[in-house]
Amino acid sequence: MYGALDISTSGLIAQRTRLEAITTNILNKDTFLDAAGKNNPYKRKFVQFAPGDPNGATPEARRLGVHAQAISEVDSFTQRWEPGNPYADQNGYVKYPDVNTVFEQMNAYEAQRAYEANLVVAEATKSMIGQALRLIA
Repeated sequence: MYGALDISTSGLIAQRTRLEAITTNILNKDTFLDAAGKNNPYKRKFVQFAPGDPNGATPEARRLGVHAQAISEVDSFTQRWEPGNPYADQNGYVKYPDVNTVFEQMNAYEAQRAYEANLVVAEATKSMIGQALRLIA
């Protein structure tokens, strides 16, 4: 029973990490300058999942569930022709992050639904454990 609770909890943590990356992408969709003030656009982040929980207490717990294995960056950008922009290159183009807000929003909806599904499983598991304890007592 506790394995099911651990599995759904690992899913909650993984989807929360994914939502944080998506939120960061949306917030930085227009960030085209780095900390030094150069035209180095924000790099879109995405979360890669892997099976298992490397922090699990038992070998079985390490085999079950899911975890965010890595947060990678996409090294791509779009160019906009803005010859009057002081950050434009010699051809008049400014690099902007390659973040599609619609795509990110759809990913956010998917991550939110997966989070909610894991929450329902955790609540159902908790309810079953409570019922089992009431039967024993």
